[in-house]
Amino acid sequence: MSLRVRSIDREGKFSGNKAERAIIDIGSNTVRMVLYGGSPRAPIVLLNEKVVAKLGREIGETGRLAEAAIELAMRGLRRYSLILQDLGIADIEVVATAAVREAENGPEFLDQVRNLGLDPRLLSGEEEARVSAMGVIGAFPGASGVVADLGGGSLELVRIADGDCAVGKTLPLGTLRLPELRGNKPGDLKKAAAQIIKAAGWGGPIGGPLYLVGGTWRAIAAYAMQTQSYALSDPHGFELRSEAAVKLAAEISQSAPEALRQCPRVSSQRSLTMPDAAELLQALLKKLTPDRIVFSSWGLREGLIYDRLEPYARNQDPLLAGLAVFAAHCGCPVTLAARVAGWTVGALPSHRPGAERLRLAATMLSLASMQTEPNLRIGQAIDWALHKRWIALDAQGRAMLAAAVSANGNRSELSRQVTDLLSPELLDDAISWGLAIRLCRRLGALSRRSFQTTKVDIVGSRLVLTLGESHADLFGIPNEKDLRLLADRLKLEPEVIVVSDAMIMETADYGIDGLLRVS
Repeated sequence: MSLRVRSIDREGKFSGNKAERAIIDIGSNTVRMVLYGGSPRAPIVLLNEKVVAKLGREIGETGRLAEAAIELAMRGLRRYSLILQDLGIADIEVVATAAVREAENGPEFLDQVRNLGLDPRLLSGEEEARVSAMGVIGAFPGASGVVADLGGGSLELVRIADGDCAVGKTLPLGTLRLPELRGNKPGDLKKAAAQIIKAAGWGGPIGGPLYLVGGTWRAIAAYAMQTQSYALSDPHGFELRSEAAVKLAAEISQSAPEALRQCPRVSSQRSLTMPDAAELLQALLKKLTPDRIVFSSWGLREGLIYDRLEPYARNQDPLLAGLAVFAAHCGCPVTLAARVAGWTVGALPSHRPGAERLRLAATMLSLASMQTEPNLRIGQAIDWALHKRWIALDAQGRAMLAAAVSANGNRSELSRQVTDLLSPELLDDAISWGLAIRLCRRLGALSRRSFQTTKVDIVGSRLVLTLGESHADLFGIPNEKDLRLLADRLKLEPEVIVVSDAMIMETADYGIDGLLRVS
């Protein structure tokens, strides 16, 4: 693109992450810039700033972008342009959507944007729907259903399956337009929206979930999580069965904005659009009859990033890709986590589907937590597990990570926030992971030689720790307790044996090469 940048190394900014790419999204309601770092497969948001310009507020009446809205948008864009130059970010994508697409003076506005050195791309309705769908596909590998992306000027509906999407539809049902559909009686907006949805060719069971993308949908999720005292805080991935979604939508549609904003996580701006959006949701639920709704924080902007990835990068596990970068910044390289996960596997036989990816994730998070102060590390690691935005990790998986990092720190008492999300069997598995990690890291202080001269296995009813003769003295008093804690959790008897170094090298096969690889 044509924006002139300065070649300055900004490594180390933003809590150890370098801002490497930027998305500017010129929407009907907001003009937003997001700076991303971390793994391209699981990008980390380093800066997220918006200007509520409401470019589309007069489209219905005048067919034009309001001059005051243009000036407000340009003020924000001038600021964004300067920040991008100062940070030296060259990978910049600027997109404009419904309001600019439909406005008579949209081309003139885009010319003003180009004069800043930016290179805006005007998305068609079909392109907007597709890119939003790609964001959901990237966030939920294997997702199958329908994406409903609610913006200020439009609602995009698109079906997804098998890692791809069908041609989407753009409907004039954005949050700025919904007030126009209100009638004199309650439910008029819902009926009008249902007619527009049906006229666009959408109707009948979709045979899967409805993925909701957009800030107003997320505000509805935050409200539901707050009122239900839900254990987690990130609306991404939060889901409701269809029956519960119908009740929620009915409740919000009948609520005053003043009441909605009493929820600490609902802003004044969002509270104004939530009742109308809830009526729209009622119409969608009735016409599409999904089995559940799933809220996604990934949408158009993340879809732009995911859409550019090579096939091999798309196929990466986003949980492990994101955690690998995060843990490395905390002082735990993924190779070290793989060694620890490989060393502990002999003590943790498991046949549960997906267990190994979660165990490797728990290992990375546990080792990363040990790089901070003792009085902070356990609580902080539990917060990371439960509340940090990990991609492709459900509530149960988060609770398993929290239980594992807690056990790694030898904290046996877990809050109901964690235990209520897990069965006793899964809780036992996660605690065993953490205790095994603790035994490994404390036995030889994670020295490379300790991995070569020690091993742990389950042999019948015993948990056997084997040490090479050269490193027999590694087994100290603290490790006696660590071994006993793990054995008790596994309902085994602990045993320690010493063999020749040659023998342990011959029999040590930790299966590291079989672990999931991340880059």
